[in-house]
Amino acid sequence: MATYDTIVRGGRIVTASEVYQADLAIKDGVVAAIGYDLGDSAEVVDAKDMLVLPGGVDTHVHLDQTGLGPEMCDGFDSGTASAAAGGTTTVVCFVWQPKGGSLAQVAADYRVKAEKARVDYSFHLTVTDPTPEVLEVELPQLIAEGCRSVKVFMTYDGVRLDDREVLRVLAAARRNQALVCVHAENHDLIAWLTEQLVSAGLTTPKYHAYAKPMIAEREAVSRIIALAEALDVPIQIFHVSGAQSAEEIARAQARGLKVWGETCVHYLTLTADDLDRPGFEGAKFIFGPPARTEADQEALWGYLKRGVIEVISSDHSPTRFDDPKGKKFAGDPAPFNKVPNGIPGLAARLPVLFTEGVSKGRIDLPTFVRLTSTNPAKLFGLFPQKGCLAVGSDADFILWDPQKTVTLTNALMHHGGDYTPYEGYQTQGYPVATFLRGQQVFDGSAVVGAAGGGRFIARPPYPMITPLQRFPTPFNAVHATLI
Repeated sequence: MATYDTIVRGGRIVTASEVYQADLAIKDGVVAAIGYDLGDSAEVVDAKDMLVLPGGVDTHVHLDQTGLGPEMCDGFDSGTASAAAGGTTTVVCFVWQPKGGSLAQVAADYRVKAEKARVDYSFHLTVTDPTPEVLEVELPQLIAEGCRSVKVFMTYDGVRLDDREVLRVLAAARRNQALVCVHAENHDLIAWLTEQLVSAGLTTPKYHAYAKPMIAEREAVSRIIALAEALDVPIQIFHVSGAQSAEEIARAQARGLKVWGETCVHYLTLTADDLDRPGFEGAKFIFGPPARTEADQEALWGYLKRGVIEVISSDHSPTRFDDPKGKKFAGDPAPFNKVPNGIPGLAARLPVLFTEGVSKGRIDLPTFVRLTSTNPAKLFGLFPQKGCLAVGSDADFILWDPQKTVTLTNALMHHGGDYTPYEGYQTQGYPVATFLRGQQVFDGSAVVGAAGGGRFIARPPYPMITPLQRFPTPFNAVHATLI
């Protein structure tokens, strides 16, 4: 009988700290040994001239969200097919509470929807209505079941929370040992600017960026950091779009706060000029916060190198373009404030980032792995099961050809959408195979992993998000006690 199920031979293994030549042995879906002359196996995977990378971990993915008006075009089947095709083997998606509704019921519904997943997954808990029942009964139970992150919005009608509501959620998360993730933009400023633009007849997609200037993001980032500091709650700022908001995070980190930053591939590759494409084409690039400037892109690369921003996600939020249930929900053309937010990005995340980062010399291979796999796994309590190739970890890995050039098309995304913002983009570096727990789910051209092959990953408490035990006064407001 063979000692191992599979041995991956001849590749260069990339970790968050080094690159080295070795073979990888797999038994029962986990990494069993790393080295040379590892013995017999039932199957051998030839990795000659390939990089062997940990499977990507994407901690900002929207799948099968309903009740928001326009239809999201990816459920767990097609969305996780797109993940596999891009080298991502674990996604964290959103359980989205409807206003006035039960968070627990939506979570139960999502567990059923996610049974079609082709890669592994976990959930963020999006709170849009922080009632006592949600904060004191439903949220603690769901966190205890392994959904150990909470999402709040500071903008968007129907989902945003005011500052007092945000404080209630922060306090509940701290009591239950959960990380809070934040969409930070100043709602009232955006609403007023939008009213002014529309009244002036300035409604084409390019004015989306005018309605959501960096100052709206910068102010909200500063404000949520202050609120979290007052309650001693660790937070992650989602989709940091440029220099000014990143600098607010750097300032918080310099004070020793547990504040982490995330950006997305589209902020490193697209600019506000993409909103000004002919006709209604700019609607394809409406997402929030909007893309900024080339100067912001260069600044973000600097913050990535410094470690201020530690995670790069896709923020995959797909609606179809040429579809009355998608970007054209309010007509063709529609004013920018009626166009659904979001773009697809799951399959493109790793190839585009590898090209822009590694192939162009901005970052090295270990940094690429840290930003796309190891750091998100650590921050969200998935490590070391996910995010690394080490003995005992899940055998999630990518065979990556660093020299392969591919011109991206929508068909290569393997998603439910009718466009990719990266149409025609040429990559240098591409996944030629993706494996989940030792089983191949993408063969370089086709998704071969079965719908339903993914598993829910529960996240128990973990030290990284333990509060600092620092309050601005000798009063612990979360527990209403003197220190």
